[in-house]
Amino acid sequence: MSPEKQKKLNNLRKQLDNLDNSFIKLIKKRSNLVNKVLKLKNYKNQIVDKKRIKIILNRVKKKSIKNNIDPKITNRIWKNMIWSYIDYEKRNFKKK
Repeated sequence: MSPEKQKKLNNLRKQLDNLDNSFIKLIKKRSNLVNKVLKLKNYKNQIVDKKRIKIILNRVKKKSIKNNIDPKITNRIWKNMIWSYIDYEKRNFKKK
């Protein structure tokens, strides 16, 4: 790789690192909201809402297409995020 390309690559990687830091902050905010939602649930079977998951994934697909993003990428990201939070809720659910 030429020095010029290496410099460009390093610059792009720094931008990706900065974006990753922004994602971490957003995940923290989302986690705080999930904790609030979890406190409102009375029964463990309220954790998984398949209807809502379907609505979210459809919404993400439409927004992805509208923004010219490969919907397969966003679908996989959202599914992983949703199921990760479901796992988190199940591990942290406290009976009232």
